[in-house]
Amino acid sequence: MTSKNQKVKVSGKKNNRSIEEQLSTLPTTSGVYQFFDIDGKYLYIGKAKNLRNRVRQYFQQSRSRDARIDALVGKIDTIELIATNTEIDALMLEANLIKSKKPYYNVLMKDGKTYPYIVITKENYPRVFVTRNIIRDGSRYFGPYTDTTRMRNALKIARDIFKIRSCNYAISDEFIRKKKIRVCLDYHIKKCEGPCEGLVSENNYNQMIDNVAQLLHGKTSKLLKQMNEQMFAFANEQKFEEATQMRNQIRTLDVYVNQQKIVDIELHDRDFISIAIEKENACGVVIIIREGKLIGRQHFYLTNLQDKTYNELLEIFVERYYMNDVEIPREIILEEELQNSKFIIEWLESKRRDQVSLLIPKGGKMKELLKMSKKNGEYLLNEFLLLKIKQKDFIPNSLKSIQRDLRLTSPPRRIECFDISHIQGSETVASMVQFVDGKPKKGEYRRFKIETSEENKIDDFASMREVVFRRYNRIKNEELLFPDLIIIDGGKGQLSSAMESLEKLELKIPIISLAKRLEEVFLPNESDPFQIPRTSSSLRIFQQIRDEAHRFAVTYHRLLRDKRTLQTELDLINGVGKKKAKELLETFGSVQGVKFATTEQIEEVVGEKIAERIKEYFLN
Repeated sequence: MTSKNQKVKVSGKKNNRSIEEQLSTLPTTSGVYQFFDIDGKYLYIGKAKNLRNRVRQYFQQSRSRDARIDALVGKIDTIELIATNTEIDALMLEANLIKSKKPYYNVLMKDGKTYPYIVITKENYPRVFVTRNIIRDGSRYFGPYTDTTRMRNALKIARDIFKIRSCNYAISDEFIRKKKIRVCLDYHIKKCEGPCEGLVSENNYNQMIDNVAQLLHGKTSKLLKQMNEQMFAFANEQKFEEATQMRNQIRTLDVYVNQQKIVDIELHDRDFISIAIEKENACGVVIIIREGKLIGRQHFYLTNLQDKTYNELLEIFVERYYMNDVEIPREIILEEELQNSKFIIEWLESKRRDQVSLLIPKGGKMKELLKMSKKNGEYLLNEFLLLKIKQKDFIPNSLKSIQRDLRLTSPPRRIECFDISHIQGSETVASMVQFVDGKPKKGEYRRFKIETSEENKIDDFASMREVVFRRYNRIKNEELLFPDLIIIDGGKGQLSSAMESLEKLELKIPIISLAKRLEEVFLPNESDPFQIPRTSSSLRIFQQIRDEAHRFAVTYHRLLRDKRTLQTELDLINGVGKKKAKELLETFGSVQGVKFATTEQIEEVVGEKIAERIKEYFLN
């Protein structure tokens, strides 16, 4: 896909007379548009066949809009466009951006949990195993499997029928030529054909792997036919041992096939898709039928629906589902015809490289299977909502203990902790970590460079005063959530400094400090430490949060210190700029590596003249 980036600054105010002029400059090509607020945060990502027409629709005063669109338009400060060659390119780019950026106004789709896949690796002699991680390296993935029992059975049958290697060696022609290993027990018990010693050709091994793929795809009829033909071929060639072995494999596969329930007498490959909706949540379900047999079910939850219609959600679900590494069948059965069905079919056919039909059944067996898909969605969505309610209402005992020990009005579900790190005022930094319901929320961690004067950087009290003010002034201005409890790593002095900042901001948030020496807890306006029993879970979680803040601060401090050290060591050498310093570090790993390298080695990176200067610098 070739594309170009074009940024257009657009005010979100409806009475701005320059909006029309700016919108008129937008291209008419297909592509993706991205809306940002005044702080540069993603609001919405969408695709369009004609970017100018689609984006202008948002700002047309005569056009009737719902409250969601009005709220979105009111926040738009910047539009960024990415023009693409085709509408299909735009669809793929939109899906990838939504997945990575998670804009506030987009429908978000996620699995109920991380389900496993069976992978056939992209190697000379592929391996077959279970994984939860998808790596885009050309490997083939089957799943995800919501029913792990079915997955294990499929993998067991594949291993019983086919001689798939179980080792993890990277087998290549060079590997075989050097005879690095000998065949293992699997070869002797006829579970493997010995590719590690070149006892099976790469072509024959990969033909077997193609049969494994057919089995995992559910294409058992074609596979059985091929195996029967091979069995008779062996018999005609009087290879009776091979024919007997093939007969046994056919019998094993027959047993596996007969265990699968036939639900579609037409024996077609079909996906049945429906969506269950409950307010701002939905669950999309796919019933997977291959050769008339029900081989699996997949479901995904949709959140942040933003008043989308059922048809809009169905189209979003179809697009996002088939964007994944899933097999696209000949027929996809839906409850409604999609608004952009012509484009969706064109895209699916380009992925499948064959014909695809979107069907809406009026009755019969297909209608019944679609109803089954819908009932599955309603059941799963109900479970999902109940779980969300339980998680929302669940309060860990450690938080109840903190509420009791500190006499708070409610359990502190959101706790933030600050720590200062420096060495004699050098590279003074601060960290803020956040725990929600007793667990670290690393996406909300923050780190600060101290901005006070050089004289005050050695002053922990001034540093603490600064970072607490900066943190909660921003939260106040952006109307974000305040914590239920603040923990300061330090004693009474650090606590008093933090209190000054909160008072300056006119904020009343419960706050304590935790001194390292005796694990003493200090409260505001109390000269003596507050006694918390050593066995209390409150003290344990305080220590955990404090230690995490300290770790995060020290890590940042070391990063800055190392960066400064590298800069001063190499940048002091005449002729060594940032680019050459980077090349030296990438080549030799560290300043020490550069220091102990020979002049000839350094010459290969930066040339003879500068190499001599570097050696002279380190020798002096």
